[in-house]
Amino acid sequence: MALYAIGDLHLHFESELKAPMQLYDKVWVNHEQMFQENCARLLKPGDVLVLVGDHSWGTKLEHCQKDLQYICSLDPGPAEGESGGPAASAAGLPRIVLLRGNHDMFWDAKKTAQLNARYAGRLFFLQNNYYPYGDYALVGTKGYCYEGLDTPEHAEKLVERETERLRVSFEAAAADGYRKFIMFLHYPPTSALLWQRNSVFTKMAEKYGAEQVVYAHCHGESRFHDSIRGWKRGIHYSLVSGDCLRWHPQQILPN
Repeated sequence: MALYAIGDLHLHFESELKAPMQLYDKVWVNHEQMFQENCARLLKPGDVLVLVGDHSWGTKLEHCQKDLQYICSLDPGPAEGESGGPAASAAGLPRIVLLRGNHDMFWDAKKTAQLNARYAGRLFFLQNNYYPYGDYALVGTKGYCYEGLDTPEHAEKLVERETERLRVSFEAAAADGYRKFIMFLHYPPTSALLWQRNSVFTKMAEKYGAEQVVYAHCHGESRFHDSIRGWKRGIHYSLVSGDCLRWHPQQILPN
C-alpha cells in the first residue's frame, strides 16, 4: 500500500460556481477527467488517497452528491487477499480520506461524525479524529493562514479554533499509542502575506514530531511558493494543490 495526496478538486457537477482560475487557466480544462485517469493509472489496490480540501462547490450536502460520487469512484479497491486493503481499511475504513477546505460549505465540522456514518466504507472525513495508516496516524484540520481577508481579531479566533481541532486530532492518535504522524492542512502552514517561516501550526508539527506536513490551497505559479516547501527543522513540507501537481496525486509514503 502507498499513501497519496492532492487537494483542490473544486468539483462542480451540480453547481454553476467556479473560481476565476477555473475559467481562465488552461490547466483546469477537463481537469476532472485528467485526474480520474491519473488516479486509475497511479493508484494500486490497497493504496490510500488523501484529498486535502476544497472538494466541491456545492453549498449543501444535497448539492454535491455527484461530486462525492465522483470522489468515491477514485477508490482503487482493496489489495489482493485483503478484504479491506491496507491495515487501516481492514478495520472497515475507506481508502479515500477527505480534509475540510475553506470552500467546503457542505461540511459542517460539528457534523463530521454524521458524514462518516453516512459514507461508512466509502469515504473518511478527517476532522477531530485521525486515520490509522500502518504505523502512522494521519491527522489534520483545515488550518488558517492570513491573506488579508479578515480582521486581526477574527483571524486570531480562527487560528485558535483550528489549532484546537488539530490538537484533538493529534491527542486522539497519541492516546491510541501512535507516535508517527503525517499532518494535513488545507491552508498553508504559514501566512501567505507576512512571509512567515514559523507559525502555531509549524510549532505543533514539531511538538508532536510529525514527519511531514501536507497542504494545498495555493493556486497559480505565482502562489506556489507562498509557504514552506521542502525540509525545515527535520519536517518535510509539501504543497499538493491540484493545479500545482497537474492533477497527478503525489506519493507521500511508499509501499
